[in-house]
Amino acid sequence: MNILTGYLRQLGTAVRFLLFATIVLGVAYPLAVFGVGQLIAPHQANGSIIKDSAGAPAASALIVQASANDAGAQDPRWFHARPSAVKWDPASSSASNLGPNDPTLLAAVAANRAAVAAGERVSEAEVPADAVTSSGSGLDPDISPAYARLQVPRVAAAQGLSTDVVGSLVGRHTSDGLEAFLGQPSVNVTALNLDVAAAAQASKSPRSK
Repeated sequence: MNILTGYLRQLGTAVRFLLFATIVLGVAYPLAVFGVGQLIAPHQANGSIIKDSAGAPAASALIVQASANDAGAQDPRWFHARPSAVKWDPASSSASNLGPNDPTLLAAVAANRAAVAAGERVSEAEVPADAVTSSGSGLDPDISPAYARLQVPRVAAAQGLSTDVVGSLVGRHTSDGLEAFLGQPSVNVTALNLDVAAAAQASKSPRSK
């Protein structure tokens, strides 16, 4: 009888722990993670597809859209992302795997810095680090606010927009709040270029004149 009582007591403890673990790990924890995801990164939580001005799916907010042609020449009408070891090909995500002191990497960084400085008509000292180094995936759509602001005059001139308009779009797409606090402020080039395209189209429409 004592054995049966002890067995039933242990069984009751196990059942209570199972119910407790189910509530905490199966209900409360998933809801908490979902809530934090909605607060910090709703794009990642609800899907990364962003739409154009017509409401049609246009791109993923998590993947950069290449602004260079097959020859590697960058289109001046758009904000440029970081360099990519995979030529911004979404089917092939990779870094260069070169060490920080590798002569090949150092030469590439120097060449990138000179190209960015010439394209933006600034000194090489004004070129931010993320403008000359690739991300770990080669597909990162985010750049620093400093690199985005550096490109404002070129994009504005190429699109026939004022620097104030383009600058306000950069500000609109600069992360802030908790998302920036947990990481650092950044600008999503993919979403920004979609808004630049919409603004350029609106400025050329008969209604805007």
